[in-house]
Amino acid sequence: MARLYLANYDGSDEALFFGDLAKKHEVLLVRAGEQVVGFTTMLFFEREWCGRNIRVVYSGDTVVDRAHWGQQALAFDWISRMGALKRERPEIPFYWLLLVKGHRTFRYLPLFGKSFYPHWSIDRSDLKPLADTLALEMFPDDYNPETGVVEFRRSRGHLKADIALPSHADLAKREIDFFLRRNPGFRDGHELVCLCEVETHNMKPLTLKLFGKSGYDMD
Repeated sequence: MARLYLANYDGSDEALFFGDLAKKHEVLLVRAGEQVVGFTTMLFFEREWCGRNIRVVYSGDTVVDRAHWGQQALAFDWISRMGALKRERPEIPFYWLLLVKGHRTFRYLPLFGKSFYPHWSIDRSDLKPLADTLALEMFPDDYNPETGVVEFRRSRGHLKADIALPSHADLAKREIDFFLRRNPGFRDGHELVCLCEVETHNMKPLTLKLFGKSGYDMD
């Protein structure tokens, strides 16, 4: 995992990677044979919000080997895992907190949900107070509520230059153009704070189908 991460990111090292990994609860892996070619890390917690308990999944590092870009196994297994977590406590509102420093990761949001904060065409400013609160709790010295971005003074990891910028074809996609405008410092490791409801009413048809399955590969 560390080798894969450091092959895609500058501004980090093994100590930073393993220190961050130690704070997470779970990892989903994508393998090609015995080789790890992708992963995402997750932290789960509950807190009180507006007088009731809520549950949050925080997605940490998410990396896929360049040779396997375009695979959907990681996204599909992640959705199935979210469904299993929701079934554990169905009565508690569930949110996905995602900090994004690359346009490819941002595209997971519209794959999963109908709406989220921030969105290029749907006003979900109702989610901003919770997004701000969570980000300030986790990154009190670096989060800027005015921009909605964690603006690290020193990068804790940023995409290598040859993969950070989207292609000309990708630049024409509205979600990618939106991400670049909302997080202009992404090349320096700045992270756009995003929040999405993990609820059936906010899911697209394929997401909803996968959400009901439990056949994920968890490590």
